[in-house]
Amino acid sequence: MKPLLSSWALWAGLSAIFAALTAIFGKIGVEQINSDFATLIRTVIILVIVALIVTVGGAWQPLASISRKTYLFLLLSGLATGASWLCYYRALKLGPASGVAPIDKMSVLLVALFAVLFLGERLQVHNWIGIVLIALGVVLVALQG
Repeated sequence: MKPLLSSWALWAGLSAIFAALTAIFGKIGVEQINSDFATLIRTVIILVIVALIVTVGGAWQPLASISRKTYLFLLLSGLATGASWLCYYRALKLGPASGVAPIDKMSVLLVALFAVLFLGERLQVHNWIGIVLIALGVVLVALQG
């Protein structure tokens, strides 16, 4: 069981399932509320849940033990996450979940490109073909009417 729980593919698959549920639940949740306020409520819920997980798992660390570089990049990641969530909920408020979610998943393509440009990762030809196919799929799924 332990090898399964340390499988990145398992956690990535669960992430995809929960991301899909996020779109469906979020679309219903923003029907009668301002999308920014909905994002705030969602964020508070996430904060409480993650704090409980860190507490139960004994994963708290002394803040002084964390490097400035780590703080900087976690700050940037937090800002990007906040901007992403605000945009995502606004899009869900205005459009169909079946159109919003695929366009949001264009992040898969951007992660691959940014990983090559900024992290020095190398992709093989078959990876690039997959990226192009994902882009085409996103366009086809997002087309409405």
